[in-house]
Amino acid sequence: MSSALLIEKGDAGTTTALTSVDDTALPEGNVTVDVAYSTLNYKDALAITGTSPVVRTFPMVPGIDLAGTVAESSHPDWSAGDAVVLNGFGVGETHWGGLAQRARLNGDWLIPLPAAFDARQAMAIGTAGYTAGLSVAALVRFGVTPAAGEILVTGATGGVGSVAIALLTAAGFTVAAATGKAAEADYLKGLGASTVIDRAELAERGKPLQKERWAGVVETAGSHTLVNAAAQTRYGGAVAACGLAQGMDLPGTVAPFILRGVTLLGIDSVQAPKARRLEAWDRLARDLDPAVLETIATEIPLSEAIATADRFIDGTVRGRFVVDVNR
Repeated sequence: MSSALLIEKGDAGTTTALTSVDDTALPEGNVTVDVAYSTLNYKDALAITGTSPVVRTFPMVPGIDLAGTVAESSHPDWSAGDAVVLNGFGVGETHWGGLAQRARLNGDWLIPLPAAFDARQAMAIGTAGYTAGLSVAALVRFGVTPAAGEILVTGATGGVGSVAIALLTAAGFTVAAATGKAAEADYLKGLGASTVIDRAELAERGKPLQKERWAGVVETAGSHTLVNAAAQTRYGGAVAACGLAQGMDLPGTVAPFILRGVTLLGIDSVQAPKARRLEAWDRLARDLDPAVLETIATEIPLSEAIATADRFIDGTVRGRFVVDVNR
């Protein structure tokens, strides 16, 4: 028996509880992992609270991230004792996820735990940090350089934004951080941001083309924020769109793309191929100071995950939440 958060659906909606699960109840998979740490992301909070229909099948163990040690494997790439990380692939939505002490998974979804990090540090990074790694790698691959100008990061106090600022700073970029939390300016500057702007400047409908400000953008909000960020991007620049905190809509025009040659780079963290995953984690291992993770991350026990999920929905959290599933 192992502890797990379990989401079940009844006539009155969904409920989430901390419970015990027998190994025989674990889903199909060719690798069983003893989970050391998981995370609590916004998507997990939506699932746990039932705020949004994230979960596709029931019952479901939430948790889109996990890090741990292989206990059993029939997959050719993995053996008992291997340290592994998983992000995405529908885990926590269509397949039981990481907010549990044991997980049974498809070995194709796993990557090796980078030597630069332990399991706790890898989960301080989690899908949010991994998505930041994908976004920064995409901008660099596109050709954005520190000499091209300032990079805007929206949703800067969130997990993606926090890690993106740290990565960009380490790579030599000048970073502007957009946030609605003015009190967090010192936190953002501590991560490396040189400028902090009010997210309200980007959150309402703006002109199709605006003053050129950014060589590139890591954009986590969607909706008007994405449209305005693109409208402020310099000629030939790029916007890495990786989130929808403000909304899924795109209420803008094609003007930045056809008049300034701006490129919109879509960032998918769920189904990204292994080569891109390894590229992102290599960048994290190379450029992210593990000491920064202590600034970004807060550790909680599995027993506090449900209460913390409510805080995510209320918008009263910052940075990353690491979940010790063994307490």
